[in-house]
Amino acid sequence: MPALRAAEVTAFHDQRHAIAGWAKGGGQDFPAGHWNAIEDNHRFNCLLWDEEDLARRRNVADAEIAKNKRAIDGFNQKRNDAIERIDEHLLQALDMKSASRLSSETPGAMCDRLSILSLKIHHMRLQTLRGDVDAAHIENCRLKLDRLNEQRRDLAACLDRLLAECASGESHFKVYRQFKMYNDPALNPAIYNESKRPTRS
Repeated sequence: MPALRAAEVTAFHDQRHAIAGWAKGGGQDFPAGHWNAIEDNHRFNCLLWDEEDLARRRNVADAEIAKNKRAIDGFNQKRNDAIERIDEHLLQALDMKSASRLSSETPGAMCDRLSILSLKIHHMRLQTLRGDVDAAHIENCRLKLDRLNEQRRDLAACLDRLLAECASGESHFKVYRQFKMYNDPALNPAIYNESKRPTRS
């Protein structure tokens, strides 16, 4: 049996959007395992979304935008760490054969994409409920919402198929490490070269 089902993931994402301030709460609803990692991934995607909105402001000081950009970097690293943890836990749960077909996309990456789609669906739905815009805006957002829901259904079906194939021995996946070099002071030349630059007298 597959260790996870896409309908459970999409339902979880939508349930969390219904809880005001959930992402900022920081509490863990699940013990260590793939659901804990799915929760973390969704939390950091939600926090990223908010920071991305704030980073587009034009009526605040540059220092505020810099703060948003640094927060984005941190949340993005944690989001990617959670993707790897999802895959690590599912690898332990699934009995896969290395001689089977290799999938270049992993269940963790698909869960991440489903999380982002849920955010787009949630916020696009809010646009259809606005009372301060004209009918054309509402209709345009409704059409986009329909397309986003279709994309999520398609991706959910692909996730279920991959998990079923992995469970049956037809396919397998690996944990692909992100190695975000720009976040590592030892690997980012813009950071490690700072100490080599001559200081002005």
